[in-house]
Amino acid sequence: MNKLLPFLLLFSLNVQAQLADPTRPPEAWQSSGATAGDAAADSGPRLQSVLLPQRGRPVAVISGKTVALGEKFGEARLVSLNEQVAILRGPEGMTQLYLTPEVDKKMMDKPPAGKTGKAARKKELP
Repeated sequence: MNKLLPFLLLFSLNVQAQLADPTRPPEAWQSSGATAGDAAADSGPRLQSVLLPQRGRPVAVISGKTVALGEKFGEARLVSLNEQVAILRGPEGMTQLYLTPEVDKKMMDKPPAGKTGKAARKKELP
């Protein structure tokens, strides 16, 4: 059994190395290398994360680079930042970068007038 243990350990490490990282961004978001994501990489900067600390300057991660509010990203300067949008001002004018550009956001309709909550849901059940 003692001789078999190192082989089992090496085998399990090899299997773990082959598993995909669930926290890794989609391939289309990767900006380096010649892959199928070249069209996405050529479309310009991409907002990947927003950090809004209680103290200190807000920070955005744009195409893998950390940019604080007021700092430059290439030729453009980060002039505004909130939970969903970063605004860059550069030679071409203003550019808005959205954290989730693929998501189609729609306003919800108001619920019908009347009771809401548990009492209303109980009446709906058969």
